[in-house]
Amino acid sequence: MQEVTRALRALSSAYVERRHKVAHGTTLDSRGKRAAFALFYAPLHFLATYHIVHAIGAIAPAPSRIVDIGCGTGTAGAAWAIASGATPVLGIDRHPWAVEEARWTYRVFGLNGRAHHGDATRLPRLPGGSGLIAAYVLNELLDAARERLEASLLAAADTGVRVLILEPIARSVTPWWDATAKRVIGAGGRADEWRIPVDLPPIVDRLAGAAGLNQQELKLKSLYLGGPA
Repeated sequence: MQEVTRALRALSSAYVERRHKVAHGTTLDSRGKRAAFALFYAPLHFLATYHIVHAIGAIAPAPSRIVDIGCGTGTAGAAWAIASGATPVLGIDRHPWAVEEARWTYRVFGLNGRAHHGDATRLPRLPGGSGLIAAYVLNELLDAARERLEASLLAAADTGVRVLILEPIARSVTPWWDATAKRVIGAGGRADEWRIPVDLPPIVDRLAGAAGLNQQELKLKSLYLGGPA
């Protein structure tokens, strides 16, 4: 428990102060950090996504398929899939550990899910009616790669793909957010900020207390294209 708590403090610092290192795998370079990510952040990502897809009407009609780019442990894509009635889901991540964790997540939830190693900035071809989620991914990228991915996401939305972007609420982590939100709103989408009261699962609550993290509510922001504005 102490090792995981120390790792959680280090991981939290990395997410707040130097998120770009996540994209290169340096924040998941130990068993303790990987355990902290899976035990703490993964459940929070699931809870946040599950709440938001209901609130913005992203579950009706159900997407024909959900693709989770930079999927991590797969919980964000799984949350949308479960909320939509067990929609098939595909996770893509560059980290081998994350790919295996996403596969485990889909099995545990009984989903028709697959995960494979790949570049989150290169989107697969998706038919209209699909869902595409990028949860806590854009802020991990360097500006040029992020701008290319944003353009690809907007292009996918033009073909009828529902696009959901989730990011931390802190402006220091996402200095590009206002400009991106303006483009999404201009394309007919919506931008929201969320403060979601939450009863944490016991293990998450214990870890938060031990690491000195305040998690009485989930704070994040979202962009969505493909539903009612």
